[in-house]
Amino acid sequence: MRRILNQVANAAVQSKGSVFQNLYRRLVPRLGHNKAIWAIAHRLCRLAWKILHQGVRYIEFGNRPNPKAVQKRANKLLRELRSLGYQIQVNLLASVPTQTQGANP
Repeated sequence: MRRILNQVANAAVQSKGSVFQNLYRRLVPRLGHNKAIWAIAHRLCRLAWKILHQGVRYIEFGNRPNPKAVQKRANKLLRELRSLGYQIQVNLLASVPTQTQGANP
């Protein structure tokens, strides 16, 4: 099982634009290759369990930004500008598409 998970994690990391490739790129500088692969293998194992036992469909979201993270970053930047003395009026141009129900890896 360990070897299979290792191979699956390595394959998932190499698929372009996947959630697992993004996760790998975030983890490698801090953990190194081997530990990052094992973190992804662990996540894949949990994902497989959730799909099999809870009957949840897996939907790959790819590189879409998380709407909560986008809003949090915007609020942080607004606070920073206001602390520097700028007056800001915010107008929403377009909303970020929300994620549909599915299993998040």
